Amino acid sequence: MKATLILVVLACALALAYGDLVCGSNYCKQNPCTSKIASSSCRAPSQYRANHAGKCACCPACVTLLSEGAACKAYSKELGETPSAVCREPLICLRGVCTKNTKMSKILTDTMRSRYKTSSAQNGIVSPEELEKRPPDFVPRESMLTVLMKESLHIRAIYHIFIVILLVLLCDTVIYDLVERGKINIGLSTIKHGFGDIKRAAKLWIIDLIVALAFYPGLRIYAAVGKLIANIQAARYIWTAVGVLCLASMEIALIAIPVWDLAGKHLALASCVTVTCEMFRFTMKIHAAAVACAERCYSDTTPLPSFKHYLYFLFAPTLVYKDEYPRTKTIRWIVVLFHFIEVGAIILYNSFLWERFILPLWSDYGKEPQVEAGTVVRGMFSCVLPGVISFLCGFYCLLHAWHNAFAEMLKFADRLFYEDWWTTSQFSKYYRAWNRVVHAWLRSHLYKPIAPYAGRALTTLLVFTISAVAHEVILSLSFGFFYPVLLTEFGVLGLLLLPLTATSGLRFPNAFNLFMWLAFFVGNGLLWSLYAMEYFARKNCPPSENDSFFIPKSWSCPEIVLKPNWTFENPLDIFY
Repeated sequence: MKATLILVVLACALALAYGDLVCGSNYCKQNPCTSKIASSSCRAPSQYRANHAGKCACCPACVTLLSEGAACKAYSKELGETPSAVCREPLICLRGVCTKNTKMSKILTDTMRSRYKTSSAQNGIVSPEELEKRPPDFVPRESMLTVLMKESLHIRAIYHIFIVILLVLLCDTVIYDLVERGKINIGLSTIKHGFGDIKRAAKLWIIDLIVALAFYPGLRIYAAVGKLIANIQAARYIWTAVGVLCLASMEIALIAIPVWDLAGKHLALASCVTVTCEMFRFTMKIHAAAVACAERCYSDTTPLPSFKHYLYFLFAPTLVYKDEYPRTKTIRWIVVLFHFIEVGAIILYNSFLWERFILPLWSDYGKEPQVEAGTVVRGMFSCVLPGVISFLCGFYCLLHAWHNAFAEMLKFADRLFYEDWWTTSQFSKYYRAWNRVVHAWLRSHLYKPIAPYAGRALTTLLVFTISAVAHEVILSLSFGFFYPVLLTEFGVLGLLLLPLTATSGLRFPNAFNLFMWLAFFVGNGLLWSLYAMEYFARKNCPPSENDSFFIPKSWSCPEIVLKPNWTFENPLDIFY
């Protein structure tokens, strides 16, 4: 299956270059049209076009030219699609409407990119200058991949490639296990183990939900007292301090209760990831609601939100509080079902990657007192491709499929949860575009309040540190040990790459986009290999009195050694 993973990268590149490969400059000369029509056969309002019909548009056709605003349909000349009506030049067919090129950038901004001044971020504004000037806005728009898959056959082909890879992995698992063991295993055992003790996870989630729901009556009580003492300055200061302490206590409780329980007894990996992510989500939710309602607690001009508004916010795919969000008119349940099927398929996909590429490499790690360095290095490089595929699948599962499913169920119209981070050459833009939902909360509730006092550089360092620590808490509790690989990659190396790519990424966008993807491949390969090594070292190595939650066991067991009689041979000796 290594060859299969390698083919993923090649197939994606071929899909993007499909048009050039199929419809080269000599295609029509080598494949002349056999069904020609005369220009005089075209009657008004149709017009004659010499190159429009047939595969690669090699044949003439009578075509109706559409004006601006008319309904149109995108087509692919590579597939031989021939619409009888097309947009009049220089109009283009964008989202089913003939649109001027001058309008295309605005539409892309509103529906996909949202990085220019005409639009602000879904959960915050993309431009740092704009972020300083005005609060975040919400406008109806689709997720970028939703638009791209509607408009681009090439992106749709890449999506289909990943589905085919999943099917090939499924066949590989079923046929191999059937031949070798006489039974069928489709990876459900890994999923069952990963989501083990789901009842305990559900109890922890319900406890956090109760604490988050208790925030609302607490807010009501706080506001009732606040309005009584609004004109007494000293009492208002004291009551504000009480409110801050109560809010901090609730946020600490939301985090401390699951951490205390999970630290005492380890929970299965996937169940633990769910609980820890939810505890941070609820914490950020009540903090955002408290900040948005702070001034209302002392004024009668703007009433507090109803419980219905607060409950909607708790489950809406945003971390920035508003009383009202743009809403769609109906719920497309077929879309909801489709996205949840995608979530299940991706979970199954990752279980295949774990069973076929990680377990064979590392499941025996620590059973022998020594392991050759070459075996470790080869295992690390073998984790690169499954690691980056899992990274892409995780992004698609959470930020696209899961968020869009809940947005559809809640009629939440602003679905720009991410931008085109895969095209950027600057890590600062990547961090803003990767997860706009979390980025906006960090920007609104950490960066903007602290920056005027601590300065931009120190505040950026603080935000990165808090975010990296939160990620590390999730991984440490989920794996059952502290191994700061992600903390180092994200909080140290990721921070250093911000100034290094700030100007160079603009001057050499192609080179630094390549560098960014190289960093993704190497970083995810290290994550998958080092965490797997540590996990199985703790499982397979004999217990020791020096065992600790914070000291990696894989550093001492097993011992990594070179081959006997290993010597370095200079590769340049061939020239002598």
